[in-house]
Amino acid sequence: MNILGYLQKIGRALMVPVATLPAAAIMMGIGYWIDPTGWGSGSAAAALLIKAGAAIIDNMSILFAVGVAYGMSKDKDGAAALAGLVGYYVLTSLLSPGAVSQIQDIPLDQVPKAFGKIHNQFVGILTGVIAAELYNRFSQVELHKALAFFSGRRLVPIVTSFVMIVVAFALMAVWPVIYNGLVAFGLSIKDMGPAGAGIYAFFNRLLIPIGLHHALNSVFWFDVAGINDIPNFLGGAKSLAEGKAVLGVTGMYQAGFFPIMMFGLPGAALAIYHTAKPENKARVASIMIAAGFASFFTGVTEPLEFSFMFVAPLLYVLHAFLAGLSVYIAASMHWISGFGFSAGMVDMVLSSRNPLANHWAMLIVQGAVFFGVYYFAFRTAITALNLKTPGREDDEVGAVDAAVPSVPGSTAELARAYIGVIGGAANVVNVDACITRLRLTVKDADQVNAAAAKSLGASGVIKLNQQNVQIVVGPKAELIADSLRQQLGGSAAAPQAAAVAPVPAAPVAAVAPDAVAASPNETVMLAPVSGEVVALENVPDAAFASKAVGEGVAIRPTGKLVVAPCAGKLVSIFNTNHAFAMVTDSGAEIIVHIGIETVKLAGKGFTRLAQAGADVKAGDPVLELDLDYLAANAVSTISPVVLSNADEFGALTHVASGAVEAGKTVLFKFGKS
Repeated sequence: MNILGYLQKIGRALMVPVATLPAAAIMMGIGYWIDPTGWGSGSAAAALLIKAGAAIIDNMSILFAVGVAYGMSKDKDGAAALAGLVGYYVLTSLLSPGAVSQIQDIPLDQVPKAFGKIHNQFVGILTGVIAAELYNRFSQVELHKALAFFSGRRLVPIVTSFVMIVVAFALMAVWPVIYNGLVAFGLSIKDMGPAGAGIYAFFNRLLIPIGLHHALNSVFWFDVAGINDIPNFLGGAKSLAEGKAVLGVTGMYQAGFFPIMMFGLPGAALAIYHTAKPENKARVASIMIAAGFASFFTGVTEPLEFSFMFVAPLLYVLHAFLAGLSVYIAASMHWISGFGFSAGMVDMVLSSRNPLANHWAMLIVQGAVFFGVYYFAFRTAITALNLKTPGREDDEVGAVDAAVPSVPGSTAELARAYIGVIGGAANVVNVDACITRLRLTVKDADQVNAAAAKSLGASGVIKLNQQNVQIVVGPKAELIADSLRQQLGGSAAAPQAAAVAPVPAAPVAAVAPDAVAASPNETVMLAPVSGEVVALENVPDAAFASKAVGEGVAIRPTGKLVVAPCAGKLVSIFNTNHAFAMVTDSGAEIIVHIGIETVKLAGKGFTRLAQAGADVKAGDPVLELDLDYLAANAVSTISPVVLSNADEFGALTHVASGAVEAGKTVLFKFGKS
């Protein structure tokens, strides 16, 4: 694996611990908002929130050691995580100031300051990577019978502890050299004015992955070189009176971070979301919204930065450059604000009352500009360079059972293949289906191999919880589910739906659609039911909202008649009548799904007006709805209408909004790509 690929592997592993950080950052920010001067000493509620959040934020290095070890282990085993924790404690204990003093036989006050900063993200990530590699190498080793108890996974934490002794002695020599070198570098640029501030900010961001930004911060924010930017700014009028502060200058090593943390990084988060693969957008949105809010509100940026710094290091260098540029601009223009915690909204509002705050509102204007700069710069770089930011990762191809055919030739073979994918017969509790999805109840969702499912043609795997999994396989879902149940010998039988007799003849006259202009290569989709258009992303169902089922829109029905949205063959009507699938002459596969979780209604609320296999025209009746019953019993009446093989066609055009009328209003158009 090349270096970039290995960094991306680390980045993916980091997403587990990073996901814990936004909530902690928000709790701390609210705590500081409640008690901005006492930081918890004047309010029990503030103290509770600050301590709860700090328990996570202050222990990021430990979280990274455990999370990276677990995430990079070959089978995601807890023994790897334990090895990461053991390794971290051994390494940081041996590199603590007291231990260094004893090992090197020097007075405690002569121990390099670098060892006071040994609990950092770099050490956590380094420990996690080493522990994972040791797990992957030694977790299957069998020792002599006398030591058999310590074989396999139990051996890994033991090996890790010994390896960390060697690593500790290496860092004992290297760490102070790096740390002191950065302090010396900071001293060399401290008299360069705004340019020096910009250079400092560039390296401040660039050094976060290895935790050495604290070395530079000590030069510019505190009193290592007489700058003492944070304490002097917080001193306000007293600092001015004592000559320790200069209006428009003191705070310049802080001010330019506000546009980055409050606006720039949220702009980057939006770009990452917009460039994610459709099937991953729901997952990416949850991460980016939480991390972006934490950055804006509290100034805690690690949840966002660690989400892309390893998977796309070029983006991180771009981020560091833009941070340096922002600090340079603010310092040059003498737009000043400061912070006690970090450069988020909480500190900006609080510092606005400080006499040293100078034209601080202009930092908001600058931030609005940087939001756009970050968004367009990140989106352009991600798409042009095909960077593997969250949601754009290459699918990891897991090991597939050798008995599973790579390209099954029949439904029975495909079902046999899916038994291996879902963890074997012993893992299956129940098999059900919807118009496009296998709906599975399993004993352990972690045994479901998403990569293998996609290799069999599935377009998405949604793990709702540890027992419920949905695999999007398209209109053949019901056939695969039937074959699965047969091969499992009835041990995973689906719940029986109430028998619903289809109506042999359509009692409702077809709606004559208005003439719709379309080019020869375009297919026009009419609204299948009257109602209000809802964006697919807002459908309360992960498979539809993530577009794993396909591209399209949804409708909140107000009419009871459901018609064919276009001409074609009605290839399938689900046995509970809540959904149907069509294929057009051009090969487009259309799915109309009435309501969410309506398969559980066992056909109640639906009357079938057409038969599967029939050739239909746009506007021909297919279903009739009992809207009162559906409104009272369905999870939602919002009804997706999707093009399931959208990758074979161009982007949807003329997408409707607002109210639509069944069989008359154009819902969307598409053509061959």
